[in-house]
Amino acid sequence: MTERELGKSGLKVSAIGLGCMGMSDFYDPKQRNDEESIRVIHRYLDAGGNFLDTADIYGVGRNETLVGKAIKGRRVGVVLATKFGNVRNASGEVLGVRGDPSYVRECCDASLRRLGVDVIDLYYQHRVDPKTPIEDTVGAMADLVKAGKVRHLGLSEAAPGTIRRAAKIHPIAALQTEYSLWTRDVEEEILPTVRELGIGFVAYSPLGRGFLTGQFKTIDDLPADDFRRTAPRFQGENFRKNLELVEKIEEMAAAKGCTPSQLALAWVLAQGGDIVPIPGTKRVKYLDDNLGAVNVRLTAEDLDEIDAILPAGAASGERYQTQSMQAIDR
Repeated sequence: MTERELGKSGLKVSAIGLGCMGMSDFYDPKQRNDEESIRVIHRYLDAGGNFLDTADIYGVGRNETLVGKAIKGRRVGVVLATKFGNVRNASGEVLGVRGDPSYVRECCDASLRRLGVDVIDLYYQHRVDPKTPIEDTVGAMADLVKAGKVRHLGLSEAAPGTIRRAAKIHPIAALQTEYSLWTRDVEEEILPTVRELGIGFVAYSPLGRGFLTGQFKTIDDLPADDFRRTAPRFQGENFRKNLELVEKIEEMAAAKGCTPSQLALAWVLAQGGDIVPIPGTKRVKYLDDNLGAVNVRLTAEDLDEIDAILPAGAASGERYQTQSMQAIDR
């Protein structure tokens, strides 16, 4: 596994990270299998990976506990990233976003306890709180660095202006935002901004919430309680149009001798050495498939062909439902 540096932070991580969210929440939650998820994390680490991504709201804390259990005795060399800011109650209901300093401190201490570690390598604000100046939030996060509880700071789904203001308060190592063949919004303003400021880019949902893998042919391929059933891109005519795009990617992948997942991840990797995708999975076979993307080489002609199939804005439907879209800083 090769490594990439997140911007100018000095923080080096595996070229492909491991998103752990789906192990505890959102994707087919009734099929949670902590033992298998721990096997996936161990397999990833054994393969040379080091970059694990979680958040305090995934499983309402359960995912951090799971990750902490998986890395117990293996902490050295692991780059551990988690997030705060999205607020959910014990039953999982979303209550909003908070970034006030007292909440920042409270969340960090709780995450450290659940993870069973003394320090978090990369601590993100999960969503920007419109009620709290970003200077106050990042100032509180910077205090965590001074206290030795956090090594590097990150933002998620933040707008260019917010990123600039934050970077004036404390160095930002990474911005985590959705980026994939069917979500390319960041190419216009976000990527130029973070590159100008020397901030790394972590791409979440690089497989389009699994759609780009080619495994979904109808909405019935999704479990009844899977949150993707309510996502606009998985609905009705949007699903049909997006499926047509994915079928073309499947054809190209077959011609390249790789899987659609590998092609989609190789495309993200090819967009710049400062970009790190973090595909998530809770099954070893899919992990192995994803990691194989580092061996897929895309030529200039390949990239042009992919652009012709899935240019920016080609996906049909919004990324999230209206309420979740409103939580994204623009």
